[in-house]
Amino acid sequence: MPSRDFELEQQVFRAFHQAHAAELSTLCQALQKRIAGLLSGQSGLQVSKVEGRVKQVDECLRKFSAKYRPALEDQNQPYSIQPHITDLLGLRVVCLYEDEIWKIAEAIRPNFGVIEITDKIAKVEGTDDSFGYKGLHLDLAFSPVELGLSPDMHWPVAQFELQVRTIIQDSWSVLDHQIKYKKSIPNALKRRINVLSALFELADREFRQIRDETEAALQSAPDETALEGLVPEAPVASPEAQAKAELNAFTFLKIANHFFKDFAFEPSKVDGFVEHIKSWAPEITRPEFNVIVREKIGTVKRYKQFFEERHPQLSFNPYTVIRHCLYLGDKVVFAPALRRSAQEAFEAWLAEYLPPDKVQEG
Repeated sequence: MPSRDFELEQQVFRAFHQAHAAELSTLCQALQKRIAGLLSGQSGLQVSKVEGRVKQVDECLRKFSAKYRPALEDQNQPYSIQPHITDLLGLRVVCLYEDEIWKIAEAIRPNFGVIEITDKIAKVEGTDDSFGYKGLHLDLAFSPVELGLSPDMHWPVAQFELQVRTIIQDSWSVLDHQIKYKKSIPNALKRRINVLSALFELADREFRQIRDETEAALQSAPDETALEGLVPEAPVASPEAQAKAELNAFTFLKIANHFFKDFAFEPSKVDGFVEHIKSWAPEITRPEFNVIVREKIGTVKRYKQFFEERHPQLSFNPYTVIRHCLYLGDKVVFAPALRRSAQEAFEAWLAEYLPPDKVQEG
């Protein structure tokens, strides 16, 4: 029965929280599993983590005292604490990029009852004299049956709060909570906090733009066939032509994906491999690399077949094929591409099965 006695209502809420600790934990885990399952089937979304927590009792009481108690007591209105704690169950989805936040929300909310949506991104960006963490907060209702839980049990709550943030926003939230005083402070200190907040916001924006520009650069790189017949030694005139002739991760992938259509090249490995190539031959261009692979890949694939027949436990991946192509293209410059044992085995095969005058284009 609601009352106007905070001490009494505090005791009632503590008893409620303690009595239902196990059920709250079960609900939280079920919601976390449900949301992770909903997002796992969404292509194009890069979710860093899905986590959940049951709000601690003291934290709940502090929130109630700060947000609701003054108005209720001013109105001399009886109250219970528990109905005001809408985030007793809190779930958080952390993604990589800011433009994924609403996509995640749209993937999740049709599966729950929407009570309220608070766009803290728009709220913070709508003022020029504010700092704080950004993100999207959704108050959602759920059915235990849809979570795979028994409908016959008495579940203590039927709603939860979902926060959707980027990694940068999540990091700022953690750090922001460590700043004890942020309002009634000297202007110079407030300005420094605002600058720090702006740096986090800038980082969020830059990561998204780098992602977009990386994808655009990959798409705009010339196709592997575009430079067929181009003489590697031909002078490069314009900056545009130089950009097209540069061997980098994007132009490497255009060539590699042409020759190895069914292989998924991991960005981090591509990055490192291209750096290796350029450390062996700092001036190598895209056309030069293209010509070497095109001319030598047939020979190397024959060696690959020979090698794997005799060593069934081993295999040549595309990187190994390209290393052999480079070595065959220039055994001095690209000697570091193969270990000595690999060089000796390859040379022995070349001498026995493919005399020098027979090493031709593939």
